[in-house]
Amino acid sequence: MEGNGMEMETREEVMFFDTDCGGVVHNLAYLRMIETCRTRLAAKLGMDLKGMAESSIYPVLVRTEADYLKPGKLGDWIAIQGKLGEVGKARFWCTFEMRRESDGVLLLTAKQCLALVKMPEGKPVRLPNGFGKAAG
Repeated sequence: MEGNGMEMETREEVMFFDTDCGGVVHNLAYLRMIETCRTRLAAKLGMDLKGMAESSIYPVLVRTEADYLKPGKLGDWIAIQGKLGEVGKARFWCTFEMRRESDGVLLLTAKQCLALVKMPEGKPVRLPNGFGKAAG
């Protein structure tokens, strides 16, 4: 997947509510962390929360693929790197890597496919010309 320079990094500390009884991060917590990174990446792409509410056009998750490589644990700080990947006419992909900050170990890789949808109609919307191109 070819990147285009549009990326975002966020960081999260693993809290009690992110873990199972063994202190290991559960799969839904990783997806929540990715959601935060993806939301901030969307703002960088011109889809900030206020703008989406005003236009009623939202990026809707169509598919998630995740590879859980190593466990994150209670108290770890995790860096989440999100990048805009492939861009089509109506859909786009974002890729993610999650690393434990203390040792740089790769915990998870994921990619997500999204489409723009006009709400409340639920009508798909084509991506605007130049979507994801860096300004300048």
